[in-house]
Amino acid sequence: MNEDKIKRILKLFQDSEVEEIEVESGFFRTRLRISRRKASDAPIAPIVQAPAAPSAPVSTEPAAPSSAAPESGEAAVDDGLHQVLSPMVGTFYRASSPESDAFTKEGATVKSGQTLCIIEAMKIMNEIPADIAGQVVDILVENGQPVEYNQPLFTIRPA
Repeated sequence: MNEDKIKRILKLFQDSEVEEIEVESGFFRTRLRISRRKASDAPIAPIVQAPAAPSAPVSTEPAAPSSAAPESGEAAVDDGLHQVLSPMVGTFYRASSPESDAFTKEGATVKSGQTLCIIEAMKIMNEIPADIAGQVVDILVENGQPVEYNQPLFTIRPA
């Protein structure tokens, strides 16, 4: 990383409200880390340089406490309904093939463990089961639509 590039990065950092920035570039993995940390702040643990490996981005902000996203893959809604959340990123399908009937429909009663839909991720078809028994109130996603992690898919009224 040359001096001009570092100066441009510093200028951008000074003109922004970003608290910390880390830049890695070049064949030799040159790293530059800039922080607005004050002398009165607690010290930051040293960073150990390891070989670069692909990883998911991690938020450094503390998570807000929430009772709306239990680990079971469902979230309680204020009106007593449960939302079945997507456990992954992929494409939502209501049936196993275009010619097949949908796994469930609005108004249908489902059992715990019954397949509600399929989410295709990386050419793998993943069946998504109901975690509770009850009546399907609403299907929140259209067939063939891409879904995100923790996106609500179904609303179920517990039996």
